[in-house]
Amino acid sequence: MFGKDIGIDLGTANVLIHVKGRGVVLDEPSVVAIESETKRVLAVGEEARRMVGRTPGNIVAVRPLKDGVIADFEITEMMLKHFISRVGGKRWYSHPRILICAPTNITSVEKKAIQEAAERSGAKEVFLEEEPKAAAVGAGMDIFQPSGNMVVDIGGGTTDVAVLSMGDIVTASSIKVAGDKFDSAIMKYIKDKYKLLIGERTSEDIKVKIGSVDPHGRQEEIDIRGRDMVSGLPLTITIQSREVREALWEPVASIVASAKTVLERTPPELSADIIDRGVILTGGGAMLHGLDQLMMDELRVPVLIAEDPMHCVVKGTGIMLDNLDKVSRRPR
Repeated sequence: MFGKDIGIDLGTANVLIHVKGRGVVLDEPSVVAIESETKRVLAVGEEARRMVGRTPGNIVAVRPLKDGVIADFEITEMMLKHFISRVGGKRWYSHPRILICAPTNITSVEKKAIQEAAERSGAKEVFLEEEPKAAAVGAGMDIFQPSGNMVVDIGGGTTDVAVLSMGDIVTASSIKVAGDKFDSAIMKYIKDKYKLLIGERTSEDIKVKIGSVDPHGRQEEIDIRGRDMVSGLPLTITIQSREVREALWEPVASIVASAKTVLERTPPELSADIIDRGVILTGGGAMLHGLDQLMMDELRVPVLIAEDPMHCVVKGTGIMLDNLDKVSRRPR
């Protein structure tokens, strides 16, 4: 029988869906391609992502979420409807209950927007949960015990840092610095240093293939192509890992500072637990080469990358679907 409960990690970069009884059934980029005049949806997800920066004037590839919140309500609703119907197919016989995740410090208005988008996408009932809590559960932490657990969830639009105990957040911080800011920092660095314009996809390739924030980490290089700002013509240059490290220093320093602030506000008994258990990194940004080592050096506590960091939040929603009595129904 097809499960009626679904968990959604509504991310700035990716949307992931967990269906009760089936596991993670969808992992697609949060991108929608629309015809600018008619507002007709042409493609959603991976198909739309391939169009980013490569569309004619009448087609726009839109990312409807920005910094972890809904920037374009109408397009977010279209995207959710598309994804929910895709995972349900013809067997979708009833409106599902949806558990959806949001960053920790968003306003009640932003929470209401997320809830309404889910409701208008066909949900019978909507439950909201904070992302770091779902990430911690999905990473295998037992947050319902009276002991301290610390998680740093680095997504596409936001980084959420939280210390959890007894099933709730004790102290937390959410900053709008994450994977997207890493990409922007690389684009800006190459523009300033080489007078070369590159797109988001090229920037992400650089980050994934040779990026590192560990001074003793990768020593690699990659050829990249872009448009020369001086001649206006296509140009190929070679970028090295140390340059990417330089480009990423500012956004990474913000994340480290946020983690330090949360640790400073943590009660001493829970701090002692964190020294024993370590800090868990989740989200796509956790896979940035050398980040765990850098944070370990700066925070002076063990730092570990979760197994399958990209799927921690959505896996957490799956576990929480079995414990819906512990989840808030309405925006607070």
